[in-house]
Amino acid sequence: MATKTTNPLQFIQQVRAEVSKIVWPTRREVMLTTLMVFVMAALTSVFFFLVDLIIRNGLQGFLNLFG
Repeated sequence: MATKTTNPLQFIQQVRAEVSKIVWPTRREVMLTTLMVFVMAALTSVFFFLVDLIIRNGLQGFLNLFG
């Protein structure tokens, strides 16, 4: 199995070429996506709190029928 070796200078040139292709997000994009993560986390936590509350009350009501 033959592998092509790249000398260190070619490797650095290739890395620089690949890094130049990266499109970095703007400050506004980072702030908006961060805000969306916090909003979605808050909505998810409220959803699971309500589901937990409903299940707990339903289970307590069901167990009170027999207790």
